[in-house]
This record gives sequence, C-alpha cells and structure tokens, in this order.
Amino acid sequence: MQIRRGRLQPTIWAVIMLFATVTAADAAGDDAAKPSDFILLAQIALLIAVGRGLGEVMQRLGQPSVIGELLAGLLLGPSLFGWLWPSAHSVVFPPSGEQKALIDGIAQFGILLLLLLTGMETDLKLVRKVGRAAATISVAGIAVPFVCGFTLGEFLPDSLLPHPEARLIASLFLGTALSISSVKIVAVVVREMNFMRRNAGQIIVASAIIDDTIGWVIIAVILSLASRGTLDVVSVAQALFGTLAFLVVSFTIGRRLVFRLIRWANDNLVSSAAVITVILLLMSAMAMITHLIGVHTVLGAFIAGVLVGESPILTRQIDERLRGLISSLFMPVFFGLAGLSADLTVLRDPQLLLLTAALILIASIGKFGGAFVGGALGGLTRPESYALASGMNARGSTEVIIATIGLSMGVLSQTMFSMIMTMAILTTMAMPPMLRSALARLPLGKDEKERLEREEVEQRGFVANLERLLLAVDESNNAKFAAHVAGLLAGGRGLPITVLHVGANAKLQEKNRADEESPEAAVINAAKASARASAEADGGGDDNVDVISRAREETAAEAIAEEARKGFDLLVVGMDAVAGPDGGFDRRIDELTSGFDGPLAIAAAKGVHEKEPTANARKILVPVSGSNVSRRGAEVAIALARLSAEPLQVVYVSTTRDKGARRSSPSMSLAPEEAILKDIAATAARYDINVATRLRASTAPEVAILQEITASRADLVVVGVDRIQGDSLNFGSVAAAVLGKSKASVLLVSDGDVRPKT
Repeated sequence: MQIRRGRLQPTIWAVIMLFATVTAADAAGDDAAKPSDFILLAQIALLIAVGRGLGEVMQRLGQPSVIGELLAGLLLGPSLFGWLWPSAHSVVFPPSGEQKALIDGIAQFGILLLLLLTGMETDLKLVRKVGRAAATISVAGIAVPFVCGFTLGEFLPDSLLPHPEARLIASLFLGTALSISSVKIVAVVVREMNFMRRNAGQIIVASAIIDDTIGWVIIAVILSLASRGTLDVVSVAQALFGTLAFLVVSFTIGRRLVFRLIRWANDNLVSSAAVITVILLLMSAMAMITHLIGVHTVLGAFIAGVLVGESPILTRQIDERLRGLISSLFMPVFFGLAGLSADLTVLRDPQLLLLTAALILIASIGKFGGAFVGGALGGLTRPESYALASGMNARGSTEVIIATIGLSMGVLSQTMFSMIMTMAILTTMAMPPMLRSALARLPLGKDEKERLEREEVEQRGFVANLERLLLAVDESNNAKFAAHVAGLLAGGRGLPITVLHVGANAKLQEKNRADEESPEAAVINAAKASARASAEADGGGDDNVDVISRAREETAAEAIAEEARKGFDLLVVGMDAVAGPDGGFDRRIDELTSGFDGPLAIAAAKGVHEKEPTANARKILVPVSGSNVSRRGAEVAIALARLSAEPLQVVYVSTTRDKGARRSSPSMSLAPEEAILKDIAATAARYDINVATRLRASTAPEVAILQEITASRADLVVVGVDRIQGDSLNFGSVAAAVLGKSKASVLLVSDGDVRPKT
C-alpha cells in the first residue's frame, strides 16, 4: 500500500520537533531541571502536533479523533518513547514537580472546559422527549456495571491499590468509572451516521446524557469522600444535599440568570469576545461553588455548560469561538497528558495483562447487558436494544477524565490507571463499527419518517432558524397587533423578544412602562400573552416567554441600527401610520428600517384587529408562487395558523419573476402550480394544520389576492415580498396594492436589505 507523502508530513514535523526539543533542552544543562517556558511550549506543541495528526488519521479510519489524541500521549509517554529512549524522554517530559505543575495546570483547566463543552452539547429537550425509555436504560446501564465494578474492586490485590485500607472508596470509584458512557463519543458517532434525529439515535444520546449527569454527581460525591479519607455519614449527607440544592437552584433560578447574563453581555459590552468571557466566568464560579459544597469542580463546569447550551441565542458565535479553542488546544493537551500518565509496559506482566482483560470483559458485558435489559424494560425492540447497548459501551473521554481525577486524588494507583486507560481506548475503538452495524439494520417507521421529513424542512426553513426577534413599535393599536404577531412567532420555540419603543417621546415611554394602563405596557403585555398562548399550544410553559423592553432617545434609524448589531434575525414593525401619501410606506417606517439589514415583517392592523389587536386571526390567507420569498411568507402563515381553528387559505398567484423558480418543486408529475400548492399543504400538514388551496394563475397577482381575501373572508393576509433596489423601502406594486386596498390585516414578510449603503 502506497502512503501519500502529504499524510506523512505531520509525522515528519513531529519527529523533527521532538529531536529539536531534546537537543535544545539537553543543551540547557542544569537549567533543564528548573521550570522552563521553553519545555512547556515544546510539550504543548508536541501534544498538539502529534495528537491532532493522529486524530486526523483516526477520523479517516472511522474512529473518534480523541483516540488519536490518547494514542499521541501513549506514544510520547513511558509506553513507547520513554521505553525506547529514557534519557531523551526525561529531558522533554522531566519528572520534576515544578515543571510538571506548569502543564498540569493547563490540563486541569482543560478538564473544566471539556466538561463545559460536554454540557453545552447536552440537549435537555431531547431527554424530556424520550425520558421514560432513556431513564430506564440509563438506570439499568449504570446499576449493572456499577455492581460488577464494585465487586471487582473488592477482590483486587492490595498491590493495585494506593491505599488498601480505603478499599471501599476505591471500589465505589471503580464501579462508577466502569458504569459511565462517553456522551461525546456516542454523540459524535451517531451524528456522523446521520442518526441524531432517528428515534433510536435520540434514545442513545439521551441515555448517554443521563448517564453522564448521574455519573458526575456520583463521582463528585465519591471524590469528596476520598478527600476526607473515611466514610463519614455526615460528610456524605452534606455532599448529597449540597449537590441536590445546587442542581435545583441551577435549573430554576440559575437557568434564567445565565440566559440574562449572556443576553446582557451581548447587548451592552462592546468587546468582541464579551459573551465568551461571561461564559468562562460562569463556568469558574459554578465550579468553585461545587468545590465549596464539598464535591468536585467538574460537576459545576458540566452544569454550567448545560445552562449555557439552553440559552436560546448566540449558539453560532459560541460554536465558532469557544468550541474551536477547546478542540484545537485543550483537548489534545489534556488527552495527550492522560496518555503520558499511562505506562502500558506494566502489561508485560502476564498476571496484570490477564487482570486487564478481565476488567475490559467485565466492563463491556456489564454495560452492554445492563443497557440491553434497560432497553427491553423501556419498551424498545430487540434490534433497538442491541443498537443502544452497542453505543453505550464506549467510555472514551469521560472515562479518561474520571481516571485522571482518580489518579490525581490518590484513589487509583499508576498501574490501575494504565489498566483503565487501556479499557477506555479499546471499548471506544470497538463502539463505532458495532453501532454503525446495529443502526444500519433498524427499519424506518411511518411516524418516524414523517417527523424526519418535517425536521428536514425546518432545517432549511426560515421560521425554524430564528433565534431572536426585535419588535419596533410606537403606542398605537397597530403596535399591539405587531406585538401579538411577534409573540405568536416567538412563543412556540421560546425565542426572546426585545421591544424597542421608538419616537420622540422615548423618555415618556420609558417612564410609562411601569404603568400597567399605559400604551407602552399594553404592547409588552400583548407580546407576552401571545407568546404564552403559542407556547401552550406547542406544549410549553410560561418559562418559555422572555420579553424585555427598551426606549431610546436616538432617531428611529439610529436606534434600530444600534440594536441590530446585537444579532436579531427578524425585525417586526408596528407603527400607527404604515402607508405613505404617495403609495409607498410612511416616512417613519422607511427611516427606521433603513438601519436593519435582515428580514422584515411589517404589520398593518385592519378589520377586526383595529378594535381587538390581539385577537387570533380566524382565517389566514397566504398567496404563494415559486419564489423563495413567497415560501418564507407561507412559513410565517403556518406558524401563525397553529392557533386558528379554520383551515389556512393558500392561493397560488402567478408573477413573471417566479416562472423560473416555480419549477423547483420535486413533484414533477403535476403541473407546477399544483405542485407548489401540494408542497405547502404537505408542510402545513406536518404541524397538523388543515389547508384549503386555490389556483388563480390567470389573474393579475394583486387582483387575485384581493379577490381571494373577499371570497374567503380572511381577516389576515401574509405576503412574502422582495425588497426592491432603491433609496426608500419598496416591496413592489403588488404589495403596495394589497396594503392599500385590503380590508383584512396585512403582514408583509421580506428578505434582507438591498438598498445602497451611504
């Protein structure tokens, strides 16, 4: 087999760097015994270069990259490099405590960051969705291997325990270490196979999440016992009740506090990494709190990650910045050091090799059997239970973190640590092919197929990808109607809404917000009430609603531009005057939208909404064609129609701009117009919304829409529109005609800004 030269380059550079480090450090002579910045940088560079290089190789072989990072540590550690060239190994990785403490400090902080990242990847909604099956599987999957590991710990030779007199603590630790799966490894493999949204994939990941959460709580309590050296009932009770109180406060008050802090940092701090700074401070604070209550800091970092991951905004920024730093720096350093700490040469002893094999066998059978039984008790089929058990057997990064903590606290001996590392690597390498084989055999049911199709549409859609809404209003009834619309869009998915009061009376509006009878307070209350109604329709609760209000003294355009930099996906406008005297938009709307580049939704309350702005629309009409903007309007109409008892009225209208685009429908056997209507109807049906369709392709679009409003007796028409190039806000003649002549309320939903910047 011929190996490409390019793939050898990282290895060649790593070897060159290794020899350069040995030469330079050896030349330093006596100075090498002192803490050296050069040695520290060389260690980090080697661990990153070799770890990331081997991680790339592992990924090409279908294995998680963490395996390569662990192998890098093993190759650079006493298992190979230290065995082949002991003198050089002692130069690059000197045994002196001062030098080791430098990189250990980076690794310890890396543990917290890794747990923060793991928590951020924890999907609590997913756990709730498949809660019964996942809980049953997790409990059984933890209990069986825990008993096996605890029993094994009771029969281990004294020579393998650092403190034979504290065997009980070591047995508890070993039982816990053998019972926890690596949610990161499981999630990576399931995601790589595109099984994350499959029923089985969701249950596997949710079970691993529960495993991780329960495991870190247990580990934190056991380590608190290890730090005291005895099994003190008072200490155990303090750790348990302290942990319980910490979790309760975190998932009630803490959840909202974390979200508000992230939102405050994003909205008020001007530095480029303000949100990342706040997240790191939150992680550090929660880690210190768990330390003060007597459990390990890893629990605080993990829960901080869960709360940050629950925040409904800024996920893309966090992905790009925080995850990249952790993956590229701290992961290879931490897992590389874990490999450095393991000495696999001890397995040359036949007795230890046999004991390691027994450890791997007990861990695998216990976890596989427990998860399989748990799956059967949770109502899964045999193929589903087999797939689940295959996935849960991977220890990976979680096991390495636990073993490293146990070694540092004196619960594990060096030999026992090496045995557990071997078990973690082998079970992790065995999991991907087993899980791929098991998942590939699972059939796709009808309900699951429909759900996957709906989620695929959502992934490409507009409404499903909104994260944050900005509502610009005055004190009019139309402002309440716009707030009602924004609340309906936001409530179902728990999106935060920022209400921006614009106008000359900003100071007065700020003062009036405290008055429940004021128009400003009425607008805020309308948004909250509609968001609650939407959340309840989707099975949510009041805690899904988050509405804050601002009043600014700048001009409308300046105020919107200032808010826009904070990352809003949609601007909803509700002003008293919508249409201008020349057939376009009122001057104030034109000015304030000039400062926002993203999509717009401009509301005009008419008919029933003039008297009752927050009344749910009885009949909603949406005109569609083959364009992307008409599709966007249809998505918004579907989201609003969830609270309507009447079918959604969908009318096809023909425009010259859509002739090419409308051919994109996959239903090639139907006429293009009918295919588009069928596609919209199918999308609505995925949300249990009935649709009535109608063709008016031979009529001018504005005439067709106005005729259909009268014929269907609609009280709201949602129109997807394009922004037309120019110095003022312009959606074209069709939108202007509908806005001016419609007797029903109008919601114009546009794409991004195309106006020239001054």
